[in-house]
Amino acid sequence: MAIVEKVIDAPPERVFDVLADGWTYSDWVVGTTHVRDVDDDWPQVGSSLHHRAGPWPFSLEDSSTVLLSEPPRKLVLRAGLWPAGEAIVTFTLDPVGAGATRVRIGEDFAAGPLRWVRNKLNDLVLHLRNQETLKRLSDIATRHKESR
Repeated sequence: MAIVEKVIDAPPERVFDVLADGWTYSDWVVGTTHVRDVDDDWPQVGSSLHHRAGPWPFSLEDSSTVLLSEPPRKLVLRAGLWPAGEAIVTFTLDPVGAGATRVRIGEDFAAGPLRWVRNKLNDLVLHLRNQETLKRLSDIATRHKESR
């Protein structure tokens, strides 16, 4: 399992607001190139966002579904990328000091071929990908702060 964390200079509610806006996922989730649709009740349990990932013309269309939603502290998704497989992605948000949030992403392959090739190289790739994902999430959450 790849676990990455970053302290973002915004309160948990503001960071969760970004997580709760499914239309922004292609802006900050590395590898997601296009959000095709978002269920109206996103991010309630059972709701999905429908995305495309990977470079054209090899991009794959699939969906990510909410398994657990506890605003503004936790969001767990089943992220699909079939035929490659799917991952369980857990976002944990903890307040730090005055107005900051420690965001932790835990990601692990749950099904499909990617689960069978689990190794240190995959963990390294996920780790690097999620470091960049948290940098992008931070940029959006802190930009929201400035616009208010």
